[in-house]
Amino acid sequence: MAKQGQTGQGRETTDIAGKGLEKTGLDGLTAAANQAATSGPAGRKGLPPVHLWNPPFCGDLDMRIAPDGTWFYMGTPIGRPALVRLFSTILKREDGKHFLVTPVEKVGIRVDDAPFLAVEMQTQHDARGRLLRFRTNVDDWVDCEQGHGLRFEAAEDGGLTPYLHVRADLWAKVTRALYYDLVDMGEARMVDGEEMFGIESGGEFFAMADAKQVRDAL
Repeated sequence: MAKQGQTGQGRETTDIAGKGLEKTGLDGLTAAANQAATSGPAGRKGLPPVHLWNPPFCGDLDMRIAPDGTWFYMGTPIGRPALVRLFSTILKREDGKHFLVTPVEKVGIRVDDAPFLAVEMQTQHDARGRLLRFRTNVDDWVDCEQGHGLRFEAAEDGGLTPYLHVRADLWAKVTRALYYDLVDMGEARMVDGEEMFGIESGGEFFAMADAKQVRDAL
C-alpha cells in the first residue's frame, strides 16, 4: 500500500509502493514523474518547480543520456518520446551532476555530454534585432538571449561545439548542421579590445572564437 508524505508546499505526495525511485523500475519512475508534474502551482502540468525541491538523495539509477540525446534505462533505449519528455521535466543539475527529482526523492543519472540536443533553429526579428529560437529534442523552444546564451567549446576535430543554456544549468548541444548555419550568420566584433567572431541574438553577442583564427581556418 502506498505511503503518504508531505511536500514543502503542504501537499501530499505518494512514495510509490513505499520504495525509493531507484527500486521502482520504469513504471514507478513514470508514475512519480507524472505526479511531480502536477506539483506546481495550482496543480498545473508543465515544468515542475524542481529548483525548489531538495529531497534526500536515494542513490544512483541505471539511467543514461548518450551524446546523441538518446535516453537509456538499464542499457536499453527508451523508445517513447513522451516518456523521455516526461523524465526531462524532473531533471536537475547540482554540483556538476544530474538527478531526477520529485518533492520527496532524488536519484542520480549519467549524462555523457549535455542532457538535451538543439535540433531545429528559427530566425525571427524583434525590437532588439535578430532572435534565434531553438527547438530541443524534447520539444522545448528556447529563445537565445540574455540568460539563455550560447557557449562554444573546442571539439575533438579541431572545430567548435556550441551549447545553448536551456534552464537552471541544463544545456543543449547544438547539432553540427545548426553549427554550420551559425557560422554562416556569424560576424566579427570587438569584444574587450579583441576582435572576436560570433553570433548576435536577442540583443546579445555570443563570441565563438578569435576572429583571426576563424579567418585562417576558412
